[in-house]
Order: sequence, then C-alpha cells, then structure tokens
Amino acid sequence: MALAAIYSLFIINKSGGLIYYKDYCSAGRMDTNDSLRLASLWHSMHAISQQLSPIPGCTGIDLLQAHNFNLHCFQSLTGTKIFVVCETGAQNMETLLKVIYELYTDFVLKNPFYEMEMPIRCELFDLNLAQVIQKDRVALLGR
Repeated sequence: MALAAIYSLFIINKSGGLIYYKDYCSAGRMDTNDSLRLASLWHSMHAISQQLSPIPGCTGIDLLQAHNFNLHCFQSLTGTKIFVVCETGAQNMETLLKVIYELYTDFVLKNPFYEMEMPIRCELFDLNLAQVIQKDRVALLGR
C-alpha cells in the first residue's frame, strides 16, 4: 500500500518570513535560500490573490495544482500560513494541515521560551510532527 508523498512542509509568519521548513523528500532537496524564496513568493502570491479575487471575502489560494505536485495551504486567523508540497492527487490534505496547526498551537505557541514570529526550534513540535506525518498519515490521507 503506497502512502501519499509529502515532499515538504513550510510555516510562514504573518509578515511572510519562513519560520519552519522540513523536507521529506531526498530527491530535489532545496537549499536554505531556495526555501526562503519559495516561502516569500508564496506569501506574496497569497496576498495578491486575495486582492485580485472577484469573489468578496476571498482568503487567498488554498490549492495550487501543477503537473508533478500539489501545494495545499492553510491560513490561520492570525495570518500564519502552513503549506505542504505533496504528490498530485493526495486526499484530505486540509485535515493534515489543521492537525499540523493544532500541533503548532500546542507545542510552539504555548512554549514559554518561544518568541512570536521567530524561527521554530521546539523539539516536542518536531517529534509530534514526525509522528503525524509518518504514523498517522494513513488515517489522515485515507489510504
């Protein structure tokens, strides 16, 4: 039984700065500068799409479909964006993003040593995120 491949995970603060990046794919790894550029580009495209949308109340791009990958995005009410780059056709990624956001609120925002809008360096977040991505991926993605 093949699992859906999650290639990478990004968390961007409300001002567009990359505060967390995790690569789950060995092929085509990005260096630090590429991941910063991608996060900044996504933040800008998300903001522009809100302004250009003909639909009132549009919150930005939730899904970008490409030939070789999909990019799913979740934006919290505070403006923090979590997005994953995954294989095409991956199901229930919105659920995965919400679970990741719950981990972010539980293990990062409630950490008394974490400074808001700064890069995430929290071991409990990393451990629980790895469990969600690896162990519970089958249940979350419906495969």
